[in-house]
Amino acid sequence: MIAAPLAASAQTETTVRRIGVLSPDAPKPPADIQVEYDALRTFGWVVGQNLLVERRDANGRAELLRPLAEELVRLKVEIIVSVGTAATLAAKNATTTIPIVMGTAGDPVRTGLVASLARPGGNITGTTNVMPELDTKGLELLRELLPGLQRVGVLENSTNPYFRAMRKEFEQTCRLLGLQPIIFEVATPSELESAIAEMARLRAQALFVRGDGLFIDSRVPLMNAALRYALPTLAVGQEMLEAGALVSYDSTDAELYQRYAAFVDRILRGAKPADLPIERPTRFELLINLKTARALGITMPQSLLLRADRVIQ
Repeated sequence: MIAAPLAASAQTETTVRRIGVLSPDAPKPPADIQVEYDALRTFGWVVGQNLLVERRDANGRAELLRPLAEELVRLKVEIIVSVGTAATLAAKNATTTIPIVMGTAGDPVRTGLVASLARPGGNITGTTNVMPELDTKGLELLRELLPGLQRVGVLENSTNPYFRAMRKEFEQTCRLLGLQPIIFEVATPSELESAIAEMARLRAQALFVRGDGLFIDSRVPLMNAALRYALPTLAVGQEMLEAGALVSYDSTDAELYQRYAAFVDRILRGAKPADLPIERPTRFELLINLKTARALGITMPQSLLLRADRVIQ
């Protein structure tokens, strides 16, 4: 009679594993966090039951990434999930032993994060969702929409090391497409309005907002400014499109969440990051905002509408 309840208690005990999430951006809305947690649940990891997640967000202040990464190391998390290149570099500088899973990052080889995609080595693996091919495809879409396009304003976050690392390749892509890039770097939301105004003064005919949390967090004032200066905008992701961008071509969040959850699962079950090749997304979405097109007086080609995965009316 005594042994029975003790055995039952032992069977219900659950080992709680702990991971950290390091992001340069503002905290995510609860609904978006839940999508991440649902992806982890598909592998048997349930937050609040057998998994604890320590989230640290730099809120757009790049200088906080290193101390936040060091805080996660002191908490002895078993994995650090990093969002973006800057966060991954901060995590790498904070630990050489705790596995780091890139939830999203730019070219990890070009930015010095790993030795190669197939054999990353060290303590970093994960997903890279920013690829030169995506830049090319997006610029081709802009040129298809605006046949006379020659000058493109390009907005980059100066604290994101990926953009600097890929600058020459990006400029070459523009030249091959017959486009002249007008590149502006900003580090804070307060710089966005003046950057867009200066692009318009330099006769930019369209705007390319590179994928970065700074721009997603500031998407409403950013897109309002672009519309005020009548700049058709290519951006990254549904949030930017809903805020007023004209077109987006990007990987899907659902696939990225599922892939990072799979990496977390494998490492928690004993796999070593050095043995896990870095993956790239395979599914991409073309999103179009017809409301913005009408506001800018742009006629959307029927061929493009038929290829779109989603159209905002």
